[in-house]
Amino acid sequence: MADTYQNQLVDTLPAMKAFAVTLTRNRQAADDLVHDTVVRALSRQELFTPGTNLKAWLFTIMRNLYINSIRASQRSRMVDIDDDLLPNLASVAPNQEHSLVLKELFHAINALNPDQREVLSLVVGQDMSYEEAAEICGCPIGTIRSRLARARRELERMLAGDVALPGVEARDRIPAGDRRKRQAPILAMIDELRGVG
Repeated sequence: MADTYQNQLVDTLPAMKAFAVTLTRNRQAADDLVHDTVVRALSRQELFTPGTNLKAWLFTIMRNLYINSIRASQRSRMVDIDDDLLPNLASVAPNQEHSLVLKELFHAINALNPDQREVLSLVVGQDMSYEEAAEICGCPIGTIRSRLARARRELERMLAGDVALPGVEARDRIPAGDRRKRQAPILAMIDELRGVG
């Protein structure tokens, strides 16, 4: 049992890292959060019920650790996105235009309400069901659906240029006339997100 549990834990590390980056928006803090989650999961292995969803259990531990760290520090502050994360998140090396589009997308995601960003990461980024996301977030499925719908609408507004994008200087913005053409792949992804669930 222990070997299987540990192997499953190791297999889940990439997904844990992606979720940690979504929560913390900082690579070093994400690494620390993954480490703390693994330590907690190993020390509380007996609390895991074999045959249930280990990934959801680990994400719940991670989310609780993250919330506890925020409460302990008595502050909530925005952390800049690590620009060196962008190349690692693209499946192919982006050209300069794609790099701008990706940068705008990540700034838009970063500007979302933390609850919306978390649900977007779980349902879209981690391909979890609404039920699994609801279990991790400790809220009803309807709340998950609502947060995801609001996140989609807000992303579309920001990427279409209807709302100012925080953290992106005017000189770094894609010109309004070129925006739709250059962001077509991103906007198509958002249209596809509307069909999720």
